[in-house]
Amino acid sequence: MDSATIWEWVGYLASVVVAISLMMSNIKKLRWWNLVGAALFVAYGLAIDALPVALVNFFIVLIDIYYIVRLYKADKDTPE
Repeated sequence: MDSATIWEWVGYLASVVVAISLMMSNIKKLRWWNLVGAALFVAYGLAIDALPVALVNFFIVLIDIYYIVRLYKADKDTPE
């Protein structure tokens, strides 16, 4: 399998992971799945020299990280 075909499959996998993330009712799971999908899209975008794809998904990765940290901090601050 050549590298172009491998990166094509990474793109497909990224699409599937993002689609799965959007089916999550639990916001933490949604953010984690979306983070993985966006990170795969960053790698895919860089591999195929599609800088706009890589940049927008890098921004999404940062957003997901921000909200994941907020969610876990909120859980930590909530008394049991």
